[in-house]
Amino acid sequence: MMMAGLRERKKEQTRRRIAEVALRLFDERGYDAVTVNEIAEAAGVAKVTLFNYFPAKECLVTDGVEDDLAAVVVAGRAQGRAPLDALREHFRSMAAQGAGDVDAEALLARVRVISSHPALMGALYAVRMGERYELAAALAGEGELRAQLMAAQITAAVTTLQEAFFRRVAAGEPLEEAGGRLADDVEVAFDLLAHGFSSIKGEKS
Repeated sequence: MMMAGLRERKKEQTRRRIAEVALRLFDERGYDAVTVNEIAEAAGVAKVTLFNYFPAKECLVTDGVEDDLAAVVVAGRAQGRAPLDALREHFRSMAAQGAGDVDAEALLARVRVISSHPALMGALYAVRMGERYELAAALAGEGELRAQLMAAQITAAVTTLQEAFFRRVAAGEPLEEAGGRLADDVEVAFDLLAHGFSSIKGEKS
C-alpha cells in the first residue's frame, strides 16, 4: 500500500510538472508556436509519457478546469436535499475558502492562454457541455426535459460566475477581494436559479 501511494504521488508530480511547463511555454511563446515535443523535452519526459497524461495538446491547458457538478448532486448531496441547494452549498464553500493556495500567476497565465486562442475557447466550451450533459443525467429523476433545462441553466450560471471572477483577477483585482465578490455573486446566481427573475428587487412576484 505504501509503494502504491508513492507511485501515485510520483505520477501526480509528473502530471503537474508537465502541465506547469506547458502553460509557461504557451504563455511565453503562444499556443501554436510550442510543440508537444518541446514540452516533453522541457518537462524531462518522453513524448509517449506526456500523452499518457494528456491525450491531446489542448488538454494541457483545459485539464483540471472542469467542475464535477454531477458528483455534487449524486454523491455529495444529503438524502432529501434538493439538488440546487447542494450545488449552492458547494459553490458557497468554494468561495468561502478565498484565495487559499491558489497560484495567481498560473491562474492568470491560464486565462491569457485560453482567451487568446479560438481552439482553446472551443475546447473549454466542450468541457462545459460535457458538464451539462453529465449534470442532466444526474438530474434524470426530475424528468428528461426538466433535467436538461435545469442543467442548462445551472451550467450557464456557473460559467458566468467563473468568467466574472477571472475577468476581475485579470484586471488586477487582488485574489482575496475577487474571492469576496465571488461569494456575493454565488448568492445572487443561486437566488435567480431558485426563484427566477422575481427574486430581483423591483420585479413582480
